[in-house]
Amino acid sequence: MRGLTISAHGGLDQLEYRTNLPVPEPKRGEIRVRVRAAALNHLDLFVVGGIPGVKITPGWVLGADATGIVDAIGELNEDGGTANDLKVGDSVIINPGLADHSCEYCLEGEHSLCVNFRLLGEHVPGTLAEYVTVPARNARSIPKDKPVESAAAFTLSTLTAWRMVVTRARVKKTDNVLIWGIGGGVALAALEIVRNIGARSWVTSGSDEKLALARGLGAENLINYTNTDVGKEIRSLTGKRGVDVVLDSVGESTWAQSLGALGKRGRLVTCGATSGPMVQTDLRRLFWNQWDIMGSTMGNESEFDAITREFQEGRLTPLIDSVFDISQGRKAFERLQSGQQFGKVVVRIPE
Repeated sequence: MRGLTISAHGGLDQLEYRTNLPVPEPKRGEIRVRVRAAALNHLDLFVVGGIPGVKITPGWVLGADATGIVDAIGELNEDGGTANDLKVGDSVIINPGLADHSCEYCLEGEHSLCVNFRLLGEHVPGTLAEYVTVPARNARSIPKDKPVESAAAFTLSTLTAWRMVVTRARVKKTDNVLIWGIGGGVALAALEIVRNIGARSWVTSGSDEKLALARGLGAENLINYTNTDVGKEIRSLTGKRGVDVVLDSVGESTWAQSLGALGKRGRLVTCGATSGPMVQTDLRRLFWNQWDIMGSTMGNESEFDAITREFQEGRLTPLIDSVFDISQGRKAFERLQSGQQFGKVVVRIPE
């Protein structure tokens, strides 16, 4: 089996394209997917560099997102079937978040809060290989005519953005929403969701070219953060009112400006800390403005069902930046690491 792996943490020089990996066998309640394409996320860069407390074994397969064809089904569940009535030959997308479905949070339907929550590519071998096994309940069938690149790039970013925008921030049509770092997968998915709701969007980037592309996607307010304090700029443009919602996946370097942009009763939702995890907050401003500051990670099964319907009906479609063959996996990682991408970086795994 071909796959893109690492055997130790470090830089991109640790990436190794292998052709002799063992083909995994599905266990009870699992399916095996012949992966047609996988997509990269910043999570993959973090795994290559090393995540505190997360251990890998040599020949570790990277990747969280993927699409492919159900190739084998493991032993039937105790109820005599598999989740979602999947069949060999079905085209599927994969939810990379693995829950135990037995803890108190799972029983409440909040699977991304599972006390044993894991992610493909981070805690278990991932999707950048010809085959991957996953619980059947982590896959959803999609029409066979959906572009393989779009299907591969869809789940992680869109599921994350959906929970942030719809579930956590409860964005409504009258809201003003600030989205940091347009061009990344989560930010672009959030923009599409916000646009579909009818809310007004504010997007940031350090690239005027990316901001111009975002305008073409429906972004109404564009701010280049390179030489601008985003919080002060938004307060100036809104008569000191600020925005209703801030979606921040950057962390340390943007936190103060995010709070500076947030209006009274504002909701800040964060799903990442790419610039660093340690931030400072003036509690007086927090209680005086009656802010809600929320974390968000991935999504639950009902949210996975919701975004799958949006994808099937063509209302949500990820933007693709570039596509590479799996044998050129390092080039794909280099493209993501460069920060120049606008949309998702996809890796094809041909027959």
